[in-house]
Amino acid sequence: CSLQGTEMFSFVQPGRRVSREPCEKTQAITSYTNEGTQVTVEIHPKDSTPQLFKKLSSGKGFQRTEAPRPPGGKDLHAYPWDKSSLKSMPVDLQQFEKLDAYALKVNVKNSVEELVKALLKQARTDLEKVRAIWMWICHHIEYDVVGYHNKSQLSCKPIDVLQAGKSICEGYAGLFEQMCSIAGIQCMKLSGYSKGYGYKVGQTFTGDSDHAWNAVYLDERWHLLDSTWGSGSVDDSFTKFTFRYNEFYFLTHPALFINNHFPDNSNWQLLKPTLTLKDFESNMLHNSNFYMLGLLTAHPETAVIQTVNGKASVSVDCRSATLFTFKLKGTDEHGLMTLKKHGMKLEIYPQKTGSHKLQIFAKPSKASEEVYNCVLEYIVECKSVDKAMHFPKDLHQPVGPSWFTERQGFLRPSHPDPIIHTNDGRCSVTFTLGKDISVLSSLHCDNSSLTEDMRRQHIMQIHRGNQIELKIHLPHAGNFALKIYAKKKSDPGNYDYIFNYLITCLNTEVKWPAFPQSYSKWAEDYEILEPLSGLLPANRNVQFKLKMHGIAKVLVQAENAYPLTQSRGYWEGTCNTSGCREVFVMVHENANHSFYSHVLKYEVETQ
Repeated sequence: CSLQGTEMFSFVQPGRRVSREPCEKTQAITSYTNEGTQVTVEIHPKDSTPQLFKKLSSGKGFQRTEAPRPPGGKDLHAYPWDKSSLKSMPVDLQQFEKLDAYALKVNVKNSVEELVKALLKQARTDLEKVRAIWMWICHHIEYDVVGYHNKSQLSCKPIDVLQAGKSICEGYAGLFEQMCSIAGIQCMKLSGYSKGYGYKVGQTFTGDSDHAWNAVYLDERWHLLDSTWGSGSVDDSFTKFTFRYNEFYFLTHPALFINNHFPDNSNWQLLKPTLTLKDFESNMLHNSNFYMLGLLTAHPETAVIQTVNGKASVSVDCRSATLFTFKLKGTDEHGLMTLKKHGMKLEIYPQKTGSHKLQIFAKPSKASEEVYNCVLEYIVECKSVDKAMHFPKDLHQPVGPSWFTERQGFLRPSHPDPIIHTNDGRCSVTFTLGKDISVLSSLHCDNSSLTEDMRRQHIMQIHRGNQIELKIHLPHAGNFALKIYAKKKSDPGNYDYIFNYLITCLNTEVKWPAFPQSYSKWAEDYEILEPLSGLLPANRNVQFKLKMHGIAKVLVQAENAYPLTQSRGYWEGTCNTSGCREVFVMVHENANHSFYSHVLKYEVETQ
């Protein structure tokens, strides 16, 4: 059988988030008197006009609403995140399905007022109004990658953004703000620093703000959203924008929004306590994929990790079973990832000193496609290398048994840990197998001359009822990947890769020969008790003891034929290896048959 595994992974790495340079700056100077009266003076560029907060009023045209109030105590959410919800207010997305579909089909480009009027035909509550505006912008305004590089040619006025159908984040936020004000919703355009396109792990932020987003007032509380990042992403070269709707940035919980949005005015964090810029810079960046996949926390919580004695560790906790993989400087070598029921653990052993980019990828356990999304990125600073922890190139991540292997029918493993240590070069692994499962296994080691057949012959499979034992004799010292494949017995197709262990042996004296070669007539529930070695000594009497059923006769064919006798379910006897280079075990399946079938083959040592 050929061994065919799911070892190829394609990665859809989320496009870097787009940042902005301000088009037109509006300065706001706010002062407070002793009596608490607030006076705000706005200074506008020559070509811009102050924005009015308006609402639709039947038969009377547009009317001003009160200016938005600044955030206060009842707007604040606790930090860190309490893991309760991704949103800052209860939202049932299923109830939005009809509204979302309607908003996507609205096609008005002549005026912002007419667009809002069309959108609000299906929106009754303030939340529905905000949702309709959000969905329309996220699906109709694309990020202007050309304008980003030529800001002198760019207008961020709402009407220009609407008619062009594209803008940078300043334009997204400005259009959103005006559409909300027309709809009678209090809305603010906010600016600040973002961990978006071009962000480097561990970088510091100085100078002007680089991004714009919005706050909306719903149910007597302020909420945050970012329609730029909700609409899609740009590629790494910042030359192409792709619409890829992202629900995460609609009414995002402030304790999550602060991951990559740091407002100029800390009050707009809507957090208690607020974070400092230094906190923002050093905190781990959890992108939207992290939370949308149901991941909860990652450790360490800082973006830069220092190795200790050549090792660094990362762990992730999640709500439900999730598949993970990783890349350290672009490969999944030099690490050991294990899946847990509610997360994963990763140990990294860089084989060079210096700085290394570590990316963690994840996907839902029930996802059919082989696409993992990047959820975390670290910088690993390595000062010393642990050369002993050098893993075989064929070791596949994750390593060891897990909830995933249980789903594939490998239950109650004798070795729940990913690494099996052996001093004498021998070890044994047992499982309870699910129904209708056929198993293949093979050993893999770097710098080994083992052929594909010999990789399998150093493992002996023994079936006892629904139990399987893999008995392993290593050909030499070193680190080995024990790869396990399976298929349904009723399926004529190839074996699929399921998982692997890492087997380590430091004893350089180890040099076990392979097990005897078995033929197709050797049934999976037969068992060799002796001799286990596939290489027999020359000119010796060798004791045989085999467990086989449903057999009429057994003989061992060397220079002469030696029949085995049956006793208590075992076939036993002695064979002399003089004058031969090979020894075969042969069986009569039926007493009426005149021919024997080969079931085992042994080699004899040369003299």
